Amino acid sequence: MDYNSNRKHLVLPEYGRNVQKMVDFALSVEDRDERNKVAKSIIAVMGNMYPHLRDVSDFRHKLWDHLALMSDFKLDIDSPFETPTKEKLSEKPKKVPYKNERIKYRHYGKTIESLIAKAIEIEEQKEKDALILMIANHMKKSFINWNKDSVPDDKIFQDIIELSEGQLTIPEELKLREARDKDFSQKNKPRKKHTGGHRNDHRKHNKNR
Repeated sequence: MDYNSNRKHLVLPEYGRNVQKMVDFALSVEDRDERNKVAKSIIAVMGNMYPHLRDVSDFRHKLWDHLALMSDFKLDIDSPFETPTKEKLSEKPKKVPYKNERIKYRHYGKTIESLIAKAIEIEEQKEKDALILMIANHMKKSFINWNKDSVPDDKIFQDIIELSEGQLTIPEELKLREARDKDFSQKNKPRKKHTGGHRNDHRKHNKNR
């Protein structure tokens, strides 16, 4: 029996053994022009295996890279793209820098702190008060979603003053939205389950007729 475990290792199994055999054949073609034709035919076959990706950006570039990879970078052809190298593929990706900024109240998030900093900069009082109202309502909503409990407006106002280090003043008689407002709460009401009782009653009623 010819088991796959005894066969040559597939570099990219998603293309199958037949495509790998085509690549191996291309390596054996001595004439460069003929080898280029074979390579283009292989790319066409590989592309037809994933037709839903034809319109994806850089898809053809990726196919040519895969062809180079399956040939162990030994296929000398006129590729329309720069051929990758083993050294390039073995390079470790650069570390992604992460911000380690401390968030005072995690349930409000960093965005709220940024908005409060913006509100401090605004000079026009009417515009400042409007932004404070928006911030406070969002903070109340975030608080309820996080804690699942109601929160008095005064608690939100105190947090704004603390986060702004006393640089923001809460407008007099500022009233926040109620948690029970339909478009304020994100909680979904459970859907009623239909037991089919009414349908059976309807059938009984027609039968008695």
